[in-house]
Amino acid sequence: MLSLFSQPFPPSSSSSTLPRTTTFKLKPFTVFSSSSSSPSQPFPPFLPKQIHTIKDPFARKFAMRIQRLPVPVSFAENPIMSSCVKPLVQSKEPPVVLLHGFDSSCLEWRYGYPLLEESGFETWAVDILGWGFSDLENLPPCDVVSKRNHFYQFWKSYIRRPMILVGPSLGSAVAIDFAVNYPEAVEKLILIDASVYAEGTGNLATLPRSVAYAGVYLLKSLPLRLYANYLTFTNMPLHTILDGTNVGRLHCLLPWWDDATVDFMTSGGYKIASLIRKVKQKTLIIWGENDRIVSNKLAVQLHCELPDAVLRQIPDCGHIPHLERPDSAIKLIVEFIQTEKKKLSKLVSQVSVAAGSELRRGRVCFSGGDRVSYLNRHEHVKFVNWL
Repeated sequence: MLSLFSQPFPPSSSSSTLPRTTTFKLKPFTVFSSSSSSPSQPFPPFLPKQIHTIKDPFARKFAMRIQRLPVPVSFAENPIMSSCVKPLVQSKEPPVVLLHGFDSSCLEWRYGYPLLEESGFETWAVDILGWGFSDLENLPPCDVVSKRNHFYQFWKSYIRRPMILVGPSLGSAVAIDFAVNYPEAVEKLILIDASVYAEGTGNLATLPRSVAYAGVYLLKSLPLRLYANYLTFTNMPLHTILDGTNVGRLHCLLPWWDDATVDFMTSGGYKIASLIRKVKQKTLIIWGENDRIVSNKLAVQLHCELPDAVLRQIPDCGHIPHLERPDSAIKLIVEFIQTEKKKLSKLVSQVSVAAGSELRRGRVCFSGGDRVSYLNRHEHVKFVNWL
């Protein structure tokens, strides 16, 4: 039977700690999904067999689209078969590229991805090296530099143009680190309940490896994951928590997960607080007002430190808005992208009007902010072709 997705979890009655941004249900976005997998569209063979026990129809349908693409990197002898969900169609507009949080996978976007796709965006969901469903049998290093280089090579191989990069939780640290080091690859940033002020993995980096392995064994345990989900969401039925936990730990069942996680833990992790003020891209910050993982106070701090950012809060929502309130989260993302696109279109229109007037006088006046420059006829032709 087909089911219509709107909001998977009921709202809570918690009060706001920051001024709210009113959000509305996205009426044009309706996503249908079969409650069981189609025999003609099986799950990818590299997924753990436990995928067959998942009940969430959106997780099942999204998992069917996961594939592995070869990504050549300098720190591995052979290309890494890297997991992702590719767009069904390509667009001339900047693609939206979705990262995930700490120790997660692209399945984190099982609700939000279809909404972005229905709205017409070319959308990618990419697994960060060391997490997700990439083939790491010949384990590469999974430290911050390797994660950054791997993602850059993925972008260079398949995306190949400036993107709108979306990072939730620790994925925000990944996104900021990447945007500062490769600004040419990122047109805009979207940070969701950003975990960007932690001092890496802290004391965990100094643990003996035997103790570190014991720690990661606990990290993937069902009780700890259930408790983490309890903290993550505002109000969720037990059966939904249990199935969501199984989706969230599916990648942990791959045979190399323990080694990759220990490698990241002992490498020191992400320390990117000093990079925040270096971000050049226009940024949207989205925050669940009831986040019990990362304080709302840090949302305000991040907004103040980013050079060009807007902050929007989602009421009755916890740490992962794109799972708990996907309609509201995607609405904010779409509005941000479309608003910026309209501003650019208006600027181009103003330039064209000014150019038409000045061209008749043998020169073109181009105004951008406080800058005014003049182009001759030959330069104007090149400028219009660039537009």
